[in-house]
Amino acid sequence: MTTIDEQSTAAHAAPDSAADDAAAAAANPALVGVPTFVVGSVCLGLYLIGFTGASTTVAIALLPILIFANGMGLVIATVWAIRLGQGPVASIFAVFAGFWLSFPLLVLGLAHGWFGDATTDPNVATGAQVAFLLTWLIGIVVLTLATLRLPSVFTLLFVLVDIALLLVLLGTAQGSTGLLLGGGIAVFAFALVGVYLFIDAMGQATGGKPMPMGKPIIGG
Repeated sequence: MTTIDEQSTAAHAAPDSAADDAAAAAANPALVGVPTFVVGSVCLGLYLIGFTGASTTVAIALLPILIFANGMGLVIATVWAIRLGQGPVASIFAVFAGFWLSFPLLVLGLAHGWFGDATTDPNVATGAQVAFLLTWLIGIVVLTLATLRLPSVFTLLFVLVDIALLLVLLGTAQGSTGLLLGGGIAVFAFALVGVYLFIDAMGQATGGKPMPMGKPIIGG
């Protein structure tokens, strides 16, 4: 009788476990955070390679996307992850939300003199941008190192972000359009990784199997 009971319990537990896994896949903050991250990244990449043209075009097209797509989308994903008890996920989304919201604030602040007049001396604006980019480069490098226990696709994503920030930092400091172009290409590269992650998350949420994510660099 005990054996029959155990078999019966196991038979009921298996469907329950599968249902729990399906529910967890459907309730994934990445379904909001990743696609909004990708949309803003594509727009930023277009700006860096010079596709969007004049700076006035950038202000019109880039800033609303960064604020209302990237920024708000990542904030929503952060709150969602916190409510699910997913601390590491919330941390990653919160870090990127901070970047995507602070970047348009920097652009608007420099354009309208919100934090001081940067129009009389070009070095002031350049110095502010360099300080901003260097700060975020350090922050994302720390995030990269702290998340080496995640599957390697996430490490690839963060390393590409590091490379993009470094190239844009150097391009801004040196006034090099070539380096900025390289930064734009790196942005498109990490946007493609984001597309891969979104397809995986949406696929699992709709009943598909997980896509390969790679072994972690540490503990893999």
